[in-house]
Amino acid sequence: MAEITLAGGCLCGAVRYAATGPVTHETLCHCAHCRGATGAPMVAWITVPRADFRLVRGTPGRFAASPRAERTFCRDCGTALTYAAHDAPGELDVTTCSLDDPAAFPPRDQSWVRSRLPWSPLAQGLPTFEEFRPAGS
Repeated sequence: MAEITLAGGCLCGAVRYAATGPVTHETLCHCAHCRGATGAPMVAWITVPRADFRLVRGTPGRFAASPRAERTFCRDCGTALTYAAHDAPGELDVTTCSLDDPAAFPPRDQSWVRSRLPWSPLAQGLPTFEEFRPAGS
């Protein structure tokens, strides 16, 4: 896994971030929590090492998305930025489309497909998982 440098931020530019490290878990999530947090039928995510993520400008808003995780967003424009699961303290999920180059990280699978909206098509050719992706995949 090659180490890379990423940059991204919110739509209005109030929050900017950078990360260095390997990117893993490129996924499309269909869960109701992601839909509710973004207003989108599914959300593309990548995972980076939490220790390698840093804010470059601004301070995002934070909220307890559930008893198991915290989400961040821009307080000015509302862009969803990150998802931090309490049971994975070394990892941070970053919304793929908040990256400066989201096309560089296409999804490799789809998670929580049992929760997908019936009118939302699955991406062709990607493995699907009913809920979480199995550990190690």
